[in-house]
Amino acid sequence: MHTAISAKLINVTAAALTGAALLFGAGNAAHANQIVAKVSLSQQIMEVTVDGRPTYTWKVSTGDRSHITPIGSFKPTRMHEMWYSKKYDNAPMPHSVFFSGGYAVHATYAISRLGRPASHGCVRLHPDAAADFYQLVEAFGPGNTSIVIVK
Repeated sequence: MHTAISAKLINVTAAALTGAALLFGAGNAAHANQIVAKVSLSQQIMEVTVDGRPTYTWKVSTGDRSHITPIGSFKPTRMHEMWYSKKYDNAPMPHSVFFSGGYAVHATYAISRLGRPASHGCVRLHPDAAADFYQLVEAFGPGNTSIVIVK
């Protein structure tokens, strides 16, 4: 008799824990420990979700008319707290998160140009936003980060 009661108690407890996990998001393993940075070229914004939850929306500057920003889904390939462009006059690129060859998400000092295309193809962010993004990628790891660039 005690065995039947114990089995029912275990089943009820398991059901309650499963319900609580789903209610509070712990059951969403598809987004666990992941960062997705979605860059909209048409809107000139980056929306960052952490574990499936919207966390940041920042203005960006992407490639101007003469310089494209690649479209697609990318993983960070390397990171540098401070990098200097080898192609564009040693231009400073603080908090660089490279995602495709020489293309990176990085800080810019041309803050007034954020919100419109102005770069040589990189994704430029306000220095504070770039530092936050860099720290997120560092904490979660490049393998758990996706940079998705859409029209």
